Amino acid sequence: MQVGNARCAVVVPTVGRPSLDALLDALAQGRGPRPVELVLVDDRPAGAPLRAERAGLPPVRVLRTGGGGPARARNLGWRSVRTEWVAFLDDDVVPDPDWYERLADDLAGLPPDVAGSQGRVRVPLPEHRRPTDWERGTAGLATSSWITADLAYRRSALAAVGGFDERFPRAFREDSDLALRVMGTGARLVRGRRRITHPVRPVDRWISVRTQAGNADDVLMRRLHGPGWRDRADAPLGRRPRHLAVSAAGAAALALAAGGRPRAALAAGLAWAAGTAEFAWARIAPGPRTRDEVTTMLATSAAIPPLATWHWLRGVVTHRRVTRWRGLPDLVLFDRDGTLVHDFPYNGDPAWVRPVDGAREALDRLRARGVRVGVVSNQSGVARGLITREQVDACTARLAELLGPFDTVQVCPHGHDDGCGCRKPAPGMVKAACDELGVDPARCVVVGDIGADVEAAAAAGASGVLVPTPVTRRAEVAAAPRRAGTLTDAVDGVLAGAW
Repeated sequence: MQVGNARCAVVVPTVGRPSLDALLDALAQGRGPRPVELVLVDDRPAGAPLRAERAGLPPVRVLRTGGGGPARARNLGWRSVRTEWVAFLDDDVVPDPDWYERLADDLAGLPPDVAGSQGRVRVPLPEHRRPTDWERGTAGLATSSWITADLAYRRSALAAVGGFDERFPRAFREDSDLALRVMGTGARLVRGRRRITHPVRPVDRWISVRTQAGNADDVLMRRLHGPGWRDRADAPLGRRPRHLAVSAAGAAALALAAGGRPRAALAAGLAWAAGTAEFAWARIAPGPRTRDEVTTMLATSAAIPPLATWHWLRGVVTHRRVTRWRGLPDLVLFDRDGTLVHDFPYNGDPAWVRPVDGAREALDRLRARGVRVGVVSNQSGVARGLITREQVDACTARLAELLGPFDTVQVCPHGHDDGCGCRKPAPGMVKAACDELGVDPARCVVVGDIGADVEAAAAAGASGVLVPTPVTRRAEVAAAPRRAGTLTDAVDGVLAGAW
């Protein structure tokens, strides 16, 4: 029986902010059992490698996304680990000294229907003055639901819903979306006792203007989860209806003035001014009222309503046709001969293992996104006495040398009339690969060059993709529900979520 944090890994997406050092120092000095590993996902497009070495940390791995955004970074992190639980921390939080101990306590003995456990967040505010508008906004994290500043999920729950929806481009709403999808499976999320501190990071005066881009993400949430999503996600509507009204008044004032209607333009302008002044005072009154804060509130209060409205309208257009997020598969299985390598019938010579164009690059792209890859290959030449199993294994070893390591390799040495359950189109090898890696067949894709590959996938409950070659029968091509012109095209479809 596993105890402590032996069932858990910690994933931290980061853009290399200075706050990462404070997080790592706190984790290095914390008390209690260490998780299996700490995975830092570097989401910078470029830059020097992160230096995370500290005595006291769990084993550390650093992965790089090349700049795909926080949702993609978290997906790469959880896909790369094999533990039952994945604890996400933001790179700008500081865990309490007993965080490891309380994490172990929070996860111990949770019933199977609990898919996630949220930590508790404190946001320190200044004691010698009133908080600024930005500080008050950050303090809202202390009462927010299901934020990934500190949230542990079962890995199986993440896999079941495809992880974080990468159509959310910023650290906003992607955590609420995930929580709603997980709870939509009938699972529960609970609050634990562990605590982190989320300091208010320094920002420039225009931060509140830039955050208005999140209004487009709210539209995506409504498209995906319906009009009642805010109640389920504990996300209040805020001032957007008033922003829309103020923006409409300002636009009307300009249009009426241009149309030669000065009195109507004046009335609309006064409505805009009154709405803007009310918004500015609502932000100024509870704050420190310093000259800098008042100036910032006046300037941004004029800019926020039209920008919020613009981003909302942009979201309405951009997200008018959205589908349920499926995410990447957990596993992609490839037929060997004719798919990964050129087909030399009954080949037993490693020297004749010759990859098709783009095979290595395609497989590496899957590995870089945390998708496991494997091989499922019929080798009836063994049953016919044309080659030996040792020769098959030698060719498989050469395949791994040329195309990189495979997470699973399944070979059927039987003949057509042997009546085995593993020879494609039977599902045996696909099921065995999924069982070996703990993958639900519904989260598996099989890529092959003949109908038997696609049929084996369907029989196992996986998705099949046919990549025809000159030997593929026309009837097989016509019957295949999913087709790709080349291996590269097939992997493009996998990474795009098309399969």
